[in-house]
Amino acid sequence: MPRARKTAEPATPLAADPSADTAAAASPQATVESIAQDLAQAIVEKRLPPGTWLREEALGRVYAVSRTKVRAALLTLSKDKLIEIIPDKGAFVSRPSVQEAREVFGVRRILEAEVVRLFVANAKRSHYQALEQHIRTERNTLRQVATNGTVREKLLGDFHVALAECTGHQVLTELVRELVARSSLIAMLYHSDNDPHCSSDEHADFLRLCRQGDAEAAVAQMTGHLQRIENSLRLDGAVPDRQTDLVKALLA
Repeated sequence: MPRARKTAEPATPLAADPSADTAAAASPQATVESIAQDLAQAIVEKRLPPGTWLREEALGRVYAVSRTKVRAALLTLSKDKLIEIIPDKGAFVSRPSVQEAREVFGVRRILEAEVVRLFVANAKRSHYQALEQHIRTERNTLRQVATNGTVREKLLGDFHVALAECTGHQVLTELVRELVARSSLIAMLYHSDNDPHCSSDEHADFLRLCRQGDAEAAVAQMTGHLQRIENSLRLDGAVPDRQTDLVKALLA
């Protein structure tokens, strides 16, 4: 998730329905940070699919702010690779290539291995309790048949961010948050068939290894978990065409 999330003021969430009345969503208190946070959340929750055209004028109406402020928020998201700004065309939710998808998961395996080592070395009882509660929430959510799939996937991704936060390493946490958000975008674009129940079970197995103090076994569990998620993607080598697959802009 973009780094702006930590300090952002809450913005009025985007409507899930593209035809929603934008005037009803107006927030005169919206800041550049809160707009960036809200858009990032919508991307991660798959309400803004890859290729969506983010029209500055429409977003300005949604948040009741100037296009200058909207442009600044979009620039923030472009630095985090969640959107792509194309000269003379506009801003679009990113469409990661197959190579980028593989690189994102490759980097996650490297970074999260270090997260695991730091966690095992320094974790307190409260950290374990918080992560165990997160896993219970995952399982309760998975038992709810009517739960939206994007909610389940976001919750599973949040486990990795929460784990990084427990290390107290701010830069590492920011990097993990960004990569988890990009992974959500990749899973959306490449139709991941990841079994969320399997992911939650792997989170629980991982935490048990951490409690035993076996850092390298926990690292192996985490890297294998991330590799399995990558393998669940349908990376057939075909890079999607922005023109043919462009999703109708949410705020059109």
